[in-house]
Amino acid sequence: MALLTQAPKGTQDLLPEQTAHWQTVEQVIREEAALFGFGEIRTPVFEHTELFQRSVGETTDVVQKEMYTFEDKGGRSITLRPEGTAGAVRALLEHAMYNDGLPVKLYYFTSCYRYEKPQAGRLREFHQFGIEVFGPASPSADADVICMVNSLYNRLQIKNFSLQINSIGCPECRAKYHQALKEYFAGSVDKLCDTCKGRLDRNPMRILDCKNPPCGEVAKNAPVVLDYLCNDCHDHFEEVKSYLDLAGLSYQINPTIVRGLDYYTRTVFEFVSNEIGSQGTLCGGGRYDGLVQEMGGKPLPACGCAMGLERLMMVMQNQGIELPEPSKCELFIASIGNQAQKKAFLLARQMQERSVFALFDTCDRSLKAQMKYADKIGAAFTLVLGEDELASGRAQLKNMKTGEKTEISLSEEEFASQFLTASTDSLPSL
Repeated sequence: MALLTQAPKGTQDLLPEQTAHWQTVEQVIREEAALFGFGEIRTPVFEHTELFQRSVGETTDVVQKEMYTFEDKGGRSITLRPEGTAGAVRALLEHAMYNDGLPVKLYYFTSCYRYEKPQAGRLREFHQFGIEVFGPASPSADADVICMVNSLYNRLQIKNFSLQINSIGCPECRAKYHQALKEYFAGSVDKLCDTCKGRLDRNPMRILDCKNPPCGEVAKNAPVVLDYLCNDCHDHFEEVKSYLDLAGLSYQINPTIVRGLDYYTRTVFEFVSNEIGSQGTLCGGGRYDGLVQEMGGKPLPACGCAMGLERLMMVMQNQGIELPEPSKCELFIASIGNQAQKKAFLLARQMQERSVFALFDTCDRSLKAQMKYADKIGAAFTLVLGEDELASGRAQLKNMKTGEKTEISLSEEEFASQFLTASTDSLPSL
């Protein structure tokens, strides 16, 4: 019989062995975030469409081409979140989190949705870890965010990545840069894609981020944003670099980094790897001082970043970074007959209450099939219950690695302590 359906294009299932690795990495990330003073926030998977149109920017590829937008039964336009920052800002304002004191430092694990061509490291449903810092305008906050990511990668033992930084200025100095870009691209309008032709008047910086090869070729000799920074933005960027120097971080200045979302100002950065193909950006972020005000709040500086977890896991796999294997069964209780199965059920519950990974047969298999299953799942110990064992109140605990057997009581008062003693003596790692 054919399958009813398969996972939609651009999505994937994470099976238990994979999720065990993800959980390990996520736990390291949570610990690192806590060390830097971040608290977790969880926001809805969908928001009102205008939230992303306003924050991400109507001239971005995300808004123009990639958002999953639909009308709900109440006639409202709803969008599955394409990124995490907008929802975090909305929550900050809705709950007035700034009243609890600044800075407000948030982190999240979130699923995101973008309709684009699936490829290695880029799916239509993907997962991000992100951090947001609301309140500080100081360049030290930019550097602190960057240092947190660098520290995390070092803790995960990731190698061969580089930090690239740039500044795209504030609205005032960027206006001059926009004018220079308009003048530059005006002479090559016929070579631009239709989307970039529309961007030319509204936001010419978006042309620099276009993935269309002809547009990229035209943009090669475009004016450099660093040449148009005002004094304040120039000084801010120099201070960011000085803090990174203090931290001993190596970095490259890459004037072509503009990021794909419109809310960025001043500092932008990317952590890049050459080990995951063309989608080499592991993490991207920067400063977005105008976003809170743009979304209806009072002016509040902010900065942050996000990293794709699929890409992170891909790099770790490519580099052969070992992650702990999933926990294996410590005790499998096989049974013969209905009464033995009930006893196995009770003993397994008793051990689980003591944090022992214990299983019993629920598939009514033969004893041979049960033992074969115990071996398949790597059970450290097995116990077989039948009429004789129930009658005598004792059974043989078998060490599946050595074959050694130990007699053990089946009474509720003695079973747990005798198992823990026997297993500790045989396998100190348990």
